Amino acid sequence: MAPRRRAPAPATPALATLADAGVPHRVHRFAGGDRDFGAAAAARLAERGIAAERIAKTLVIELAGAGEALAVLPVAARLAPKRAAAALGARTAALADPAAASRATGYVPGGISPLGGRRRLPVVVDEALLAQPVILVSAGRRGLDVELDPAELVRLTGAAVAPITA
Repeated sequence: MAPRRRAPAPATPALATLADAGVPHRVHRFAGGDRDFGAAAAARLAERGIAAERIAKTLVIELAGAGEALAVLPVAARLAPKRAAAALGARTAALADPAAASRATGYVPGGISPLGGRRRLPVVVDEALLAQPVILVSAGRRGLDVELDPAELVRLTGAAVAPITA
């Protein structure tokens, strides 16, 4: 009798979170950029016919008096920090520096996922993303995105949904 093979473990904690929850998803691999990671991802995914409106970026923000949180918004949009703060019950917010973002999430900038982070952080998702049938977020590594239903992202992260772009 041949030994049973186990299915390979998911490549990142974000993908493990989706697999454990039984959420349907699709992984997209592409060549990541060295700068402006979101724009590089959008360019590579556009080559595959994926519209930029479906691609999200995840930013780590510092909430005044409340620690770090995650803001998920369309890759081409600009974050409105006051809107993000208000959605999460804080007075103000600012982008976290890259080192703090890595410490808080366990991911490197350009590969920060709203799923499977080192600590469970508050999340706010821009309402425009919920108008899309599926969205792509980082799967926890540069050059690795995961496609899923935006409602599942909100459910898994316990995210607030609000207009958070400028």
